[in-house]
Amino acid sequence: MIQKDTYYGTGNQGIDKKSAYALTGKKNAEIYDLFALANRVRNKYKGNKVDLCSIINAKSGACPEDCSFCAQSAHNNSASDVYPVKDRTSIIEAARSAKKKGVKRFCVVTSGKKPLDSELEEICGHIYEIKKIGLSPCATLGMLDLDQLKILKNAGLHRYHHNLETSEAYFSEICTTHTYQDKINTILAAKSTGLSICSGGIFGLGESWEDRIEMAFKLREIGVDSVPVNFLTPVDGTPLGSRELLDPLEALKIIAIYRLIMPDTGIRVCGGRPAALRSLHALIFTAGADGLLLGNYLTTKGRSPDDDLQMIKDMGLVI
Repeated sequence: MIQKDTYYGTGNQGIDKKSAYALTGKKNAEIYDLFALANRVRNKYKGNKVDLCSIINAKSGACPEDCSFCAQSAHNNSASDVYPVKDRTSIIEAARSAKKKGVKRFCVVTSGKKPLDSELEEICGHIYEIKKIGLSPCATLGMLDLDQLKILKNAGLHRYHHNLETSEAYFSEICTTHTYQDKINTILAAKSTGLSICSGGIFGLGESWEDRIEMAFKLREIGVDSVPVNFLTPVDGTPLGSRELLDPLEALKIIAIYRLIMPDTGIRVCGGRPAALRSLHALIFTAGADGLLLGNYLTTKGRSPDDDLQMIKDMGLVI
């Protein structure tokens, strides 16, 4: 039986590494004890509200980076679409559609190491319009420098998203064209401008529990505002295309432990959740999540937004 004081008594700083590692070994009935504890912590800090976001793949494919999980990498042989930055009408139509579903945050995502200056100017216009229609603008544009991030902030950007993906020790196994420190530098630069920070990773890459825990504590150290939890969807033509999906209970255990490590941080379940969670999908909230990415992902289909909204209602939660 997991004792309440595994978490309670540590304040809002969350559990320590020793406790986190101990929880990774929980099995059978104790997994559900872990979920119950994570659920109490979620309710304490987040109440019964679910934070919804949505994304648009605003520029796709031909990315020079060699991330082994990514369908958009030019190093891989997937059938991913390739197109330049979408026009403003397409992006704002998608944002308005997301808003009608109750989405609060809308994220513009582009492939590549970072956009050209002309592309950044165009994206700033999109950000301005997204904010104008009453959504909180977010962007995922790669490894930007401080000046570029300031330009986005001045255009109305609220949150910058840049995933660590995994631990520093495992990072070179999934990417060699940039470093873990490059990612840290980008996040710290965004944070220094006053932007809200969204950063997490992908699980099921072949990483160990140690990698998962180390990434969580790095995110806590940085002080991110939101942690997107993604599960690998193996894509044909990528080096990880033949990997097996995570077991649903393992996926849920990741969510629960992250909640206990970062009790007052947003834990948002994003890419890969339909395949990884299967029939246990609604347990993401019981396991401690308080946010969802609604709709499709970058190169794969998501669940029906209506099904997700019904699931939230059935769980007694509100947007």
